Amino acid sequence: MPSKTFFGHPSVLRILFFTELWERFSYYGMRAILVLFMVAPAARQGLGIDDTNAASIYGLYTMCVYMLALPGGWLADNFFGLKKAVFYGGCVIALGHFVMAFPGQAPFFAGLILIAMGTGLLKPNISCMVGNLYSNDDQAKRDAAFSIFYVGINIGGFIAPFIVGYFGERINWHLGFAISGFGMLLGLIYFKQNWNRFDKLSADVPPLTPASRRKVRAALALFLFVMGVTFLGTMTNLISFNPSIVAQYSFFILGGCAIIYFTSVLLSKSLDQTEKKNVAIIIALFCFSIVFYLGYEQEGSSLTLFAERFTQRVIGSFEVPASWFQSLPSFYVFTLAPIFAWLWIWCRNKGISITIPQKFSAGLFFTALGFLCMVIASYIFAQGEKASYMWLVVTFGLNTIGEICLYPVGLSAVTLLSPKRLSGQMMGVWFLSLSLGNLLAGIYAGNFKVEAITANPMLQAYLFAGIAAILLVALLIMSIMSRSINRSGFETQHGDGEKAQAT
Repeated sequence: MPSKTFFGHPSVLRILFFTELWERFSYYGMRAILVLFMVAPAARQGLGIDDTNAASIYGLYTMCVYMLALPGGWLADNFFGLKKAVFYGGCVIALGHFVMAFPGQAPFFAGLILIAMGTGLLKPNISCMVGNLYSNDDQAKRDAAFSIFYVGINIGGFIAPFIVGYFGERINWHLGFAISGFGMLLGLIYFKQNWNRFDKLSADVPPLTPASRRKVRAALALFLFVMGVTFLGTMTNLISFNPSIVAQYSFFILGGCAIIYFTSVLLSKSLDQTEKKNVAIIIALFCFSIVFYLGYEQEGSSLTLFAERFTQRVIGSFEVPASWFQSLPSFYVFTLAPIFAWLWIWCRNKGISITIPQKFSAGLFFTALGFLCMVIASYIFAQGEKASYMWLVVTFGLNTIGEICLYPVGLSAVTLLSPKRLSGQMMGVWFLSLSLGNLLAGIYAGNFKVEAITANPMLQAYLFAGIAAILLVALLIMSIMSRSINRSGFETQHGDGEKAQAT
């Protein structure tokens, strides 16, 4: 008989754990070879897209993955219900990967659109199902469940680049995309086999009237129609599509939306002065998060290209595929996250106060340090030698330490500081900082053009130094602001967030 518990938790957590594991397998596997496939010449069955546009496409794609979680959550709450949203999202993701298994630009871009849409539907809602396993007064067990769930994410992220990356780089890119699709398919099959066990976690009758449901259907149909016409127009050259320009305009549009939203909140008469001060702190952390992800998300673009083109990857007689370096962040999370979770609690028990602004500063510092390592690696290449793979190993480790210090702490800060009636909105807008950071990372990575680097080998060192400088300036500003942030009453709320940060 199957176990009734999963590490002491309801056995349904096991189903959600493995579903998310395979979804992350599909996502990180495809992402590991995404830029490499786009820049590979036609002779290597790649798309032959120039570095600038390839990086912009990568930024637009990762932006959409985070941004579409907002409508994905709304559709689950008001139209599909959680379990249907997860299942339909997984189906769309798998379809996207299988479409990308066909050669040509049209299947490639269609697949990317489908994967982004499916991820926006699945990702936020499967997390909600995990949370719904527990009552509101069982916070400790909910935190532990999310820690287990996080392990599943990183198992998928760790093994995927090894499998998808090898088959994609060494045999056929489209085979790699297909393997990602089969990973998602395995998760879907397991999820569907246990369909009836999710009834208590998801109400399948959303609170919409028949008229409202018709409006939602019409809006979805209109959206799909516009997307289809735009896609066909782009593929037939009736509509001009410059990824770099689209990325830049998208950044300003999304940034403008964030400014309008935050301004409206600060001017709202329904909030008192303390709540407005807390929102102002969230705005500051929002901006620092964008800067952080400008650096961190170079991993899938400029750092991956550095691994392929300028890194000595031969160990013995075996050349390590460039995509395999994408497994390092998950490996470091396994090894380092428990240490940092213990460290925060140990400091609290010893009476050592480490505020959330200080943890943010640590995140910026370690990531800046990682890019200073890349400056040295780039200088080595500029002297006529390929850099050791250890520079990337160290850089990925420092970047991961940075994210461990900043990402969960940011989530905790938003939950602590958001006005209660705006907590859902604020969390959704917080993820917009990740969208903007990913998009900005893609735009910046477009400067790492191989032709320009070949002509001026030191250009790459200057570009990595630019990222480090931006992060260090942000660190300086955060250090200056931290005292006033703490005076606003942030420290008094800080202790309540330790559990959330440890997750």
